[in-house]
Amino acid sequence: MAVVCQALHRRVSSLLCRFHSTYVRKMRYLNQLKEDDSLCRQARTSGTFYLFHNLSPFLQKVGKKYLVPQLSAAEMKRILEKFQETEQWIEKSVLIGCSDEHRPHFALDLAGALEKSVIESELQGSFTDLRKALFVVDGKDSPLLASAQALLRWHDSHQYCSKTGQPTQKNPAGSKRVCHASGVTYYPQMSPVVITLVSDGSRCLLARQPSFPPGMYTALAGFCDMGENVEEAVRREVAEEVGLEVESLRYSASQHWPFPSSSLMIACHALVGAQRAEISMDSLELEEARWFGLEEVVEGLKREPRSSKQDDGSFLPWFPPKQAIAHQLIREWAQQQSA
Repeated sequence: MAVVCQALHRRVSSLLCRFHSTYVRKMRYLNQLKEDDSLCRQARTSGTFYLFHNLSPFLQKVGKKYLVPQLSAAEMKRILEKFQETEQWIEKSVLIGCSDEHRPHFALDLAGALEKSVIESELQGSFTDLRKALFVVDGKDSPLLASAQALLRWHDSHQYCSKTGQPTQKNPAGSKRVCHASGVTYYPQMSPVVITLVSDGSRCLLARQPSFPPGMYTALAGFCDMGENVEEAVRREVAEEVGLEVESLRYSASQHWPFPSSSLMIACHALVGAQRAEISMDSLELEEARWFGLEEVVEGLKREPRSSKQDDGSFLPWFPPKQAIAHQLIREWAQQQSA
């Protein structure tokens, strides 16, 4: 009887979805895959797979472009069987999305199953560090790769229950892990981070850390403390890092960022008083922080890292690439000043 009811429920849900937009139908289908283990396992047989090795995504270079190949379930099975790996390895995959036609996408990390060089030779491509991959692949693929790596990383670091120390089990979709000894269910989480472009009305403040590539400046950023809202986190970070007091702020946008782990970057513009704009930098956090005028910002937005080095060995300022939300903040400020 329970099986009949479940089948009827899925049928009714399917009929109702026909009256909704493509986006709504897709989101409801993905939610079904997360909640219905048997449906998710069935979907894996018709899905596509994005490959990783030690959290680095697999790319193929075609001409000057880098493509993110999607392997069919049949191709995945062929590769695993060819190298004498069991099909059970596919159970380690995680659901990361689906097409408008409801073809599900999964991510699978093959570290521990096959040598990296073996896969690269077989599929004629290479596993590339995600920091590089995000800026060379097509814009539509970047968010999917970032989400996939973040989810794979979370599963790798949550294999044991923090309460009992017993192994946790992943559901087929990878949307949760369960400790059967304690009954505790763990869900993937993101850490909120504020990234803030500070301005005094005519200049914007950019900074760099010692670990940054030579010449790169960006907006201030920091993790939200427990119990803080976004406004409190922005004011605290600006006060701590550059010794300035924020008078007002406004939200710009947000971006998922998988470094060092899964983070939600919340981008804001913050205004400080022009009469109280003397920087008092925290040297433990920053290597340099200074004010930039409009002309210098416009030139910096045009400049690429390889063109920033001068004859004397010093570097002209350059900013994060356009895929990064810091670039969006800096460009927004420049456009507002120009207007």
